[in-house]
Amino acid sequence: MGTVELTTENFEQTVTKDGIVLVDFWAEWCGPCKRFAPIFEQSAEEKPEITHAKVDTEDQQALGAQFGITAIPTLMAFRDGIMVYNQAGALAGPDLQNLVKAVEDLDMDKVRADVAAQQAAE
Repeated sequence: MGTVELTTENFEQTVTKDGIVLVDFWAEWCGPCKRFAPIFEQSAEEKPEITHAKVDTEDQQALGAQFGITAIPTLMAFRDGIMVYNQAGALAGPDLQNLVKAVEDLDMDKVRADVAAQQAAE
């Protein structure tokens, strides 16, 4: 399937759908982003059931601002519409595979209960 380009128009509908969505915030001028890109692309080929999406922070500055992106690359993982990972820095291939496995293994009933408890406390 490859990667999907995200914009302010399609971001919300993409990350809120069921399943796993990985989002790579990047920019053309960013060296670490360029080194991470083939690792992300390989993951997209190996895991076509997972949506792999990219946000060009130069072109989509509003999305970068909305999520407080201050360093790139930043990788986010959403599962069933809930952000479950958000960290700056390029990952090596095995680290990305481990992250994907961890997201796949999440007990989403527990995650939803934790989110509800956190929202109730706010």
